[in-house]
Amino acid sequence: MSLQRKLLKSELNAELESILNYWSERTLDNQNGGFVGQIDFNDHQIANAEKGSVLNARILWTFSASYSTTKNENHKKLAKRAFEYLAENFYDTQFGGLFWSINEDKTPKDTKNQIYALAFAIYGLSEYYAISKDEKALEIAKNLYSKIQEHSYDKVNKGYLEAFTRDWQPIEDLRLSEKDANEKKTMNTHLHIIEGYVNLYKVWKDENLLKDIIELLETIEKHFINPETGHLHLFFDENWVEKPDVISYGHDIEAAWLLQQCAEISGNETLIANYKKYAIQIAEATKEGLDTDGGLWYEFDPEKNELIPEKHWWPQAEALIGFYNAYQLTGKEEYLDIVYKIWKFTKKYIIDQKNGEWHWGIFSDYSLMKKDKAGFWKCPYHNSRACLELITRIKD
Repeated sequence: MSLQRKLLKSELNAELESILNYWSERTLDNQNGGFVGQIDFNDHQIANAEKGSVLNARILWTFSASYSTTKNENHKKLAKRAFEYLAENFYDTQFGGLFWSINEDKTPKDTKNQIYALAFAIYGLSEYYAISKDEKALEIAKNLYSKIQEHSYDKVNKGYLEAFTRDWQPIEDLRLSEKDANEKKTMNTHLHIIEGYVNLYKVWKDENLLKDIIELLETIEKHFINPETGHLHLFFDENWVEKPDVISYGHDIEAAWLLQQCAEISGNETLIANYKKYAIQIAEATKEGLDTDGGLWYEFDPEKNELIPEKHWWPQAEALIGFYNAYQLTGKEEYLDIVYKIWKFTKKYIIDQKNGEWHWGIFSDYSLMKKDKAGFWKCPYHNSRACLELITRIKD
């Protein structure tokens, strides 16, 4: 192993420890239980902030997955804390879904069933079961999977619908966030359903689940991957009529390595071969979004023919994995050079070297985006996963 790769692995180990320390020390809600709902740009906890199910599920995954590497008993303890809080407060025992958010006092706030959130809960619960063998975690994960298949799966056109009311009725606003198109099928949700399903399959070898995984990989291949450009299509109606939108470089490069990994776990040789090919093609397409400083721009708007002049934290994390994966597939040093440049950019501009964790991002003039350090969408999942993936992939 080269000295440069050895240094990268060492620095990623140190950064993983730093991220986990931040979330261990700064985010515990010792008054109300679980983890705080929001920490602002200045590292101040926001009193009475609502708590999101996605954030809690990602914290659950982070400490569970990290424990497998660190063997730090405190990480296992914090994973248990996240699991118990999710099971007791977010899991809807009446209708079998998951509250989108709860108030600080643990009462439900937004009770919609956003399939994206259920998928992340499955992802986190499966990872927790792997380290704890807690049957309750597996039971909830299996129940959520069953609810998605019962209510969200489109039996006519295939794929999955975005959101429902608490009692699984149609809902008018399907969006994950205000920036998203209000459409019934999205790349983002399908990407994370497959992620959750595959993680569940790793601990529960159910044949029906495997069939659903293979079908979903085929559906993603058919509708979401543009074989000409290597970018992803983002939004569709229920009949797979595309609603054109931006190019999301972060989602492109995340899908590149993650879908390949999902195909490999499925064991389907045709899908494995196809997704290895896509992993390289999508990585090549993502290079369009790389700046000369090594950072990956957030999005490109084809209609306006302009970049969104921001570099967010999570696309840098996913790009580290995606381009390293392309290097592993091809042996081409140019991909490894991109990884080094992204890491250098991330250390200089994204990681908060003083207080820990990663800033939300920077603008084109290198000024910091003054957004949450922790919150609904700001979590330890992307950056800790990048560290864990590369630590595993860089062989001694």
